[in-house]
Amino acid sequence: MKLKIVVALLAGLVLAGGLFVWMGVFNVSAAEKHWKITTLLLELVRERSIHVRAKDIEVPVLTDKDALARGAKNYKAMCAQCHLAPGMEATELNLGLYPAPPVFHKSTHAIHDPAATFWTIKNGLKLTGMPAWGAFHSDQQIWELVAFVGKLKGMSVEVFETLSGAGEHNSQQSAHSHMPLQSHGQ
Repeated sequence: MKLKIVVALLAGLVLAGGLFVWMGVFNVSAAEKHWKITTLLLELVRERSIHVRAKDIEVPVLTDKDALARGAKNYKAMCAQCHLAPGMEATELNLGLYPAPPVFHKSTHAIHDPAATFWTIKNGLKLTGMPAWGAFHSDQQIWELVAFVGKLKGMSVEVFETLSGAGEHNSQQSAHSHMPLQSHGQ
């Protein structure tokens, strides 16, 4: 008798779940925020997934000034449109993404775990707009980004412009192709 009740309850849950999906009850629009429970569940899944995958990553020394400057230039080319930079106003892309990308130079978005940041930059995050930069950039380049992002909290516009080479332009650089094509994947 108990087995029949358990089977009936499970069948009912599967049917209810199927109807929930089939009827389109869950709105996937980026213009509408998640339900609180959905947000909590997604944040938990994201944090645990990153923690498990990043826990054995060995963090190198991240204090080399030249590496920091290279990270700043790559951040400006690859990341600033979404994550912004000191002195930069919100962009349509930054405002249109949901969940909203963290703005690292604001005090509430400090980087606490370089290994987790490395893993996230390298692998991206599904359903967030965060690309997997590891497909096109070396681990060294990603660590340079991690080093720079770790210094962004409270950074002044002047320091950002100095590090990122404000005013410099390389015709081979953009948010989608910041390296010469022959260097990709090396």
